[in-house]
This record gives sequence, C-alpha cells and structure tokens, in this order.
Amino acid sequence: MTSVAQWRTAGEEAHTGARQIPPAAPPQAANDEALLDAYSTTVSAVVRQAGPAVAFIEVSGVPGPPGRPGGPARSGHGSGFFFTPDGYALTNSHVVRGASMITVTTADGQEFAAQVVGTDVETDLAVIRAQAGGLPFLRLGDSSRLQPGQVAVAIGAPLGYQQTVTAGVISALGRTLRSESGRLMENIIQTDAALNPGNSGGPLLNSRAEVIGVNTAIIPGAQTLCFAVAVNTAHWVVQQIFQHGRVRRARMGLAAATVPLPRKVQRFLGLEQQASGVRVTEVTRGGPASVAGVQTDDVIVGLDGEPLRSVDELLRRLDHTRIGKPGALHIWRGPRALYLIVTPVESLA
Repeated sequence: MTSVAQWRTAGEEAHTGARQIPPAAPPQAANDEALLDAYSTTVSAVVRQAGPAVAFIEVSGVPGPPGRPGGPARSGHGSGFFFTPDGYALTNSHVVRGASMITVTTADGQEFAAQVVGTDVETDLAVIRAQAGGLPFLRLGDSSRLQPGQVAVAIGAPLGYQQTVTAGVISALGRTLRSESGRLMENIIQTDAALNPGNSGGPLLNSRAEVIGVNTAIIPGAQTLCFAVAVNTAHWVVQQIFQHGRVRRARMGLAAATVPLPRKVQRFLGLEQQASGVRVTEVTRGGPASVAGVQTDDVIVGLDGEPLRSVDELLRRLDHTRIGKPGALHIWRGPRALYLIVTPVESLA
C-alpha cells in the first residue's frame, strides 16, 4: 500500500518535472557485467600479445590427389605461428606438405619466402622457416595442465581472412582423431572456439597468450566441434625434427586388423579381461616380423607382457624407443600359444 508521503513525492516530481532517479541495478546484473568486461579484457590482451607472431601461409605447386597424379598442381593457404625469433614456425603438415613454394605473411604485412624443415603426417604437424630474423614469437605452454572450461583463444586466417580471432573454452581433453595416414592421433584438445578452413596451423592460446595447441581440424556440418593438437605433442615433434629431420618411429613389417577374441580363446590364453587382439593380415618379406617367424593369420595378444588389444595400441607402442629393441610377441596360432622375439627397425615412411 502506497503511503501519503510516497504519493506526494511522486506527484510533486510529476508536477515540477523533476527527474526521478532510476532504481539501482540488481547486484547480480552488476557482477555479470563485470565478468563480461574481464573476459573481453583477457581476450583482447591475448590478441595484442600473440597476434604479431601469427602468420598467413600461402602455398603453391602442391601435387594433385594420389589417385590423379597427372592432375594440375594446386595452391592453398593456412595459418602458422613463429616460436623462435629467427623465423621457425609451426603449422599443419597438410598445409605445406609437397608445396614447391611457400610464402609467409606477417601480421604487419611483410612477406617472406619459407622452406619446410620437417613434417609429420602422423600428428599433422610441420616446422617451416621463413627467411627473416628479429620476429615476434610465441611461448609454448604446457597442455598437461589444461582443464575443461578454461578460456581458449584461436588466431588465424579462416577462409583467407587474416588475423581473425575467435574465443571459447576447452570443451574436452584426451580426444583422438585419425591422421591422413590412418594412424590415431592422441591427446587432442576439443574446443568450441570457432575454426574454419584456413585456421589450420594457427595457435590455440590460453589467457597468458601461451600456445596450448595447434589448430588442426573441424567436423563438417557440426557446430562448435573443433580440434587442436596438444602443444606438448608439438614440442616433442619439434625436438624430433630438429634432432633428426623427421619424427622417428619403429615398424615390424606387417599389416594387421583388430579382431574380437572368442571366449574360449580368452580362457585358453588366460586373458578373460581381454576382448580383442591384432590379427596379422600380411607379413613383409624380409621384415622384422618375417624374420621373427610371424605368419599371416597369427593373432597378437601381447607385447612384452602387456596386453595388445588393437592395431592402434600396436602403433602407439611402436615409437622411437622400440627401434632396434627386441620385444616378445604373445601370439595365438590355431590351437597353440607361443612367444616370438621381434626387433623393430626404423620406419622411413
């Protein structure tokens, strides 16, 4: 119920034309506004710090698809970023692989020729070097410390629009994706920071403008499903390329497929908790597996006492530490279980 004093005050203001003071904003609204300002300030600060080190990459002379070797050479573009002041930059393997000419354009419009230092199809990463010095560069962070919900900022050249910024959060960690070679890429970061063709190879950054990932893929037709290779993977690839000119991995010289293990086989082998193994579909003549006595249709269920459930697990275990190191394969062959010693060699693919 309105009091007489309240009615008189309102009436006097209406009569005299006095301005009524608007009610104060609710505390929650003020807090939301402050949070938005803090978020915007954070993203803007990241862009100011990191933007100068992000580059636009144009390539030409890329061979046509494998099925059309006689087709015309293609051109394309992507993104990348400098991680040293003397022109070394990270990008995606699929952006620069096979290119006969690479041009890097910096944020301030300078253009430099660049060469490929090394590529790794298995992680879709590449190191290139621009013929320049004294460049702004980004610091590589630590992706092992990421948390879902953490702010993520992407800078790149989607659809050719240079220095485009999108922001979001880390949606999930530990995702897997197939590389162009068919090998499984692990420890992939999922983000809802919008990515488009041309963002490939650009940095995914945290609130301190440190690189936490290298943007690599989107799922066509899906919204806010974007992926980046974790920066710790990129750091390892860079070290391998600097030391060896490539990423070293081991091979056994066989082709295989993941197959289910029948219950009776599981019981026979004492592997009740292992539902699958790796069936050998082809053995390379003279390769490590052939020398060890592995045969077609053998089912590999273990390596050095550890279960082997899938082809992806086998490939993951065949890293550079396995080169020249004998290992015991646990194999089911028909009615028998046996162990064979195989010594992987370096893969030159």
